[in-house]
Amino acid sequence: MSTAMTKKERESYLSDLHVGILSIPEDGRGPLTAPVWYAYAPGGEIRFTTERSSRKGKLLVPGRRVSFMAQSETPPYKYVSVEGPVTLVETADLERDVRPLAHRYLGKETGDGYIESFRGMYERGETILVKIRPENWLTVDYAKLYGRA
Repeated sequence: MSTAMTKKERESYLSDLHVGILSIPEDGRGPLTAPVWYAYAPGGEIRFTTERSSRKGKLLVPGRRVSFMAQSETPPYKYVSVEGPVTLVETADLERDVRPLAHRYLGKETGDGYIESFRGMYERGETILVKIRPENWLTVDYAKLYGRA
């Protein structure tokens, strides 16, 4: 029996709440791999924000191919891994891009507190919105072999 997810299963899983793992090639080094909060809607692009001046932010340029993964931490294990190009890098908008991610991961009250603690950084345009178009998918759902935990 195959452990691969169907298109609908993989897109649904990727749109659920997980911390994503982003890997970016870097000349002369191994790939930079870092966790990110992200959003994804089936059929769309992966969206996340990061600091423009960070090592990650400097490596993310349109056209660069990256890998991205979301996984479960408890059995039966699942993961979705995608590879594709960065399609957009632009200054993030606090209300359109940053606050929805903070609410998604921290809830409204704690998310708003998080936003306030970094408000100056967002208002100065130090945060970028990045989009990735998933082109190649690799998926595993061990529940297909072992059932639900």
